[in-house]
Amino acid sequence: MRVERELHGASARELLARLRRLPDDVRSVLVIGHNPGVQELAVQLAGSVPELAGKFPTAALATLAFHGSAWGELGPAATELVELTRPRDL
Repeated sequence: MRVERELHGASARELLARLRRLPDDVRSVLVIGHNPGVQELAVQLAGSVPELAGKFPTAALATLAFHGSAWGELGPAATELVELTRPRDL
């Protein structure tokens, strides 16, 4: 686990820039943060997905699959929403 306090309240652009700097041997990552940055990042990466366009409540979890070979390629063309879990779904 790694806590990066400078990402507290980060924008989607800042979060994406940080993710693109991940070492390519990292297989998965969990980003925990605040809105609007986290929701905007999920929408940006997943594209026009109706589930993300609405309310993204506190404690929601958007699971995205990245189909690229290097984190520097992370973007909408290589990412899809796999699942969106909201607290009411549990």
